[in-house]
Amino acid sequence: MVVAILTTCQRTVAAALRVMGRSDQDDYARYHEVLNRAVWSPREAARILLWLLLQSLDHGDGTLIFGIDETLERRRGARIRARSIYRGAVRSSRHQLVKASGLRWISLMWLGHVPWAGRHWALPVLTVLASSSRYHQRQGRRHKKITDWARQMIMQPRSW
Repeated sequence: MVVAILTTCQRTVAAALRVMGRSDQDDYARYHEVLNRAVWSPREAARILLWLLLQSLDHGDGTLIFGIDETLERRRGARIRARSIYRGAVRSSRHQLVKASGLRWISLMWLGHVPWAGRHWALPVLTVLASSSRYHQRQGRRHKKITDWARQMIMQPRSW
């Protein structure tokens, strides 16, 4: 699982600090070190994120609706080892198959009502990298299908 902060520029940590009003501080580099060197538990972070979302946005009717989506992140570079070639769902059609190189991510999203938006939003809670079977063969690991990942991701909030 990967946690992402969305910003409109390339320097994510710097943009987050600017938003928080801390761009003038001298210990700017410490924030990079925390994100770079700290030991993180992505699953525990996902559990806390879901709990916070439910605390602030859930109306307590007892029903939680989740959605799962697969997306392709187009990436290039020699250091990106899990990259593979997949069907590009956005550009492909029934008659034309378009292949794209990148990383395939699967996201579990809570479909919650956001009061200030006036509608339901898909809020990502847990995201996993679903590598190709060729990559897993090279690593000497067992390959999981997307349906296996999805089943495991659905079961995770149940266990929480």
